[in-house]
Parts: sequence; structure tokens; C-alpha cells
Amino acid sequence: MKTYIDCLPCLVRQVLNTGRMATDNPEKLWQIMRRSLEKLKDVSTEQPPPYTTRQIYMIIRELTGCDDPYKGIKKEFNQMALELLPGLQQLVKESADSFETAVRLAIAGNIIDFGPLGGIDKSTVTDTIKECLELDLPRGSINRLRSAVGRSSKILYLADNAGEIVFDQLLLLEMPREKITFAVRGGPAINDATLEDAVAAGVTDLVKVIDNGCDAPGTILELCSAGFRQVFDEADLIIAKGQGNYETLSHLAGKNIFFLLKIKCPVVAATTGCKVGDIVIILP
Repeated sequence: MKTYIDCLPCLVRQVLNTGRMATDNPEKLWQIMRRSLEKLKDVSTEQPPPYTTRQIYMIIRELTGCDDPYKGIKKEFNQMALELLPGLQQLVKESADSFETAVRLAIAGNIIDFGPLGGIDKSTVTDTIKECLELDLPRGSINRLRSAVGRSSKILYLADNAGEIVFDQLLLLEMPREKITFAVRGGPAINDATLEDAVAAGVTDLVKVIDNGCDAPGTILELCSAGFRQVFDEADLIIAKGQGNYETLSHLAGKNIFFLLKIKCPVVAATTGCKVGDIVIILP
């Protein structure tokens, strides 16, 4: 996905929000804003938004020395999701179609996204769970994903956010786990999940987990490690969670990628033909 002019206000808001999390020094905040605005002045419209977001976070780290401003938030939401997990597992167990329910709940977890959103709390998450169990999600797209899982020998599951990865476990348990490699970010990027989060959330107890070698809030293949790119190339099915992965991979042709996400911004809504708030499976 390209960067659109409507992405710029969101990027500026992220700079200010993250800057305030990294430092309470007013002069540092001004330095962060000035440097970031200078970067945004020359933003490439041909690159996806996570490419620019990564550059901005590099500026914040350089000026504040804070490597992971969202560390506390990630820990909080991993723990909150783990507390919800037994109830969610019961929902899946009691449902008429456990695979569909697990897909819906995995997408519900995508609400835990501090990039386009703010002010997320437990009630936001629990409300989204109820909503996602009822929102329209075409059975045809669910069945196509189900069939793709059944016939695939190497599945790459691209994670998105901390907390959300607990919800992903519900779907992992509905798939042949011996075929799955679960990939997280290679370094801190907003509240995206890293290997540390995968361990804390218990994902490493279920499937093989790797990092992609890159600290962008998405999957920018040219910046990822050679090892990750090999796993990516060898996978015959890729399940990509969230907007960041959609923004960075939706241009690929000839790759069997299913994007699972909740639409949270008008730009992604416009490019997908959906509405803000929709839950979607974007098919290859």
C-alpha cells in the first residue's frame, strides 16, 4: 500500500504520543517534532506508512535513549489478554464452528493497536470481542481459509500486536501446529509483538516462533533478515494479521496471503472497499 496524504496527520499524532511516552522533557519533545516533521516533508508516497513510522521511531530512540516506549503497555495487554483467555477458549469450545469462532476472536484481538488508535482499555477489548462474534464475515472467505490451511504444508503466521498474540493462540490451536511458524517483529515498533512478548504470552509453548529481523510495524521484506525471507519464500500459506502487515504486503502478487484484520483507519478502509470497524479476511 502506498502512503496517502491522509496518512500524514496520523503519523504526526503518533510522533507526539510516542514522544511523550519516551520523555517528559519539553525541549526533547520539540526536537523530536522538528526532526520528524523534516522527515515527513520528504516522505515517499510510494513506500507504505510503516516505512516512515520506522524512521520516526529511530529519531525518538536517538533523541531520548528510550528503546521501547510501549514496553509497559505491551506487558499490560499481554497480561489482560491472558486473563481473558480461559473464557475465550470456552467460547471456541462451545461454538458450532470452532474454526470460525477462533478466526473471529483472532481478528477481535487486532483492536489492541496503538498506531491508529489510542485510549484502548479492557472495556474496548471486551466490547470488540462481542462485536466481532456478531459482525458480518462472509462464510465463503472463512471456508477458503479453512481449505488453505488443510492443504498447506508450511504455514507462516505473521503476528501484529502484543496482547493480540494471545488471541492468535485460539486460531493456532485450530490448525496443524507442526506446520506453523509464527513470526514477530525483530525489535520494538509501537506496541507490536516481539520475541519477548511471544514468550510472555505463551505462544512459544505452542508453535515455533521466529522474529523477522526488522523493527518496522509491518513486514518490509527488503529490511527483514535473510533467514526470515527464506521462511517467507518457502511458505505455501501466509496468514498476516493487522493493518501494518496489510500495508506492507498487499502489493505482492502470486503469494498465497490471507490478511486478517479489523479496519481501523479510513485510508485502509478506502483501499479495501470496506468501512472503518469492519472485520475482514482479504483473500489472495
